[in-house]
Amino acid sequence: MKEHYYDKLFNIKTKGYPKDVHKSLHYHRYEPTPYSALEVLFQHYKLKSSDYIVDFGSGKGRLNFYIHYLFHAHVLGVELDESLFKDAIENRKSYARKHNGIDHIHFVCCLAEEYQIKPLENRFYFFNPFSIQVFRNIINNILRSVEDAVRDVEIVLYYPSEDYIYFLENQTAFEMILEIKLPHVYEHNPNERFLIYRLEY
Repeated sequence: MKEHYYDKLFNIKTKGYPKDVHKSLHYHRYEPTPYSALEVLFQHYKLKSSDYIVDFGSGKGRLNFYIHYLFHAHVLGVELDESLFKDAIENRKSYARKHNGIDHIHFVCCLAEEYQIKPLENRFYFFNPFSIQVFRNIINNILRSVEDAVRDVEIVLYYPSEDYIYFLENQTAFEMILEIKLPHVYEHNPNERFLIYRLEY
């Protein structure tokens, strides 16, 4: 129900899977974060219009439009699959017919580990989109970026893998500041949660 409501509200289409997805051991199948989960996340975790969010494995852009609609923040989606990227671009055009500010919404099509982190980007979202090897490379890219441009940085994980958690907590200066469990589903599946990590200096 929420899938239809929000897609209609944003004038976008984010349901369904592409027929010809990129197949790789390191990149996982596209699956958008459920709108019901996003509702819970942003009841407890607030963004500012001055934030710059990067969604790795952004698919058709669902998270990007949801965040922009709620917080008017800058959002950028990084997507490897060209078909999904094209869908996101079409959604951006459709969103613009009903909503202002699409100059704050961008998408790029590239390998996630090759994306160059920008100095203003300070919030990074992951729905378990790829292997720990790729994740580690991206986190290291973020850390190098912070060395060049010191800023407050946070990582948001949905359905977090144990490998991601172990790496962040044992091999980086990120510390978990918030755990958000999804009501009604967490008790059946402990992965149904968000973890928020902040870089500590």
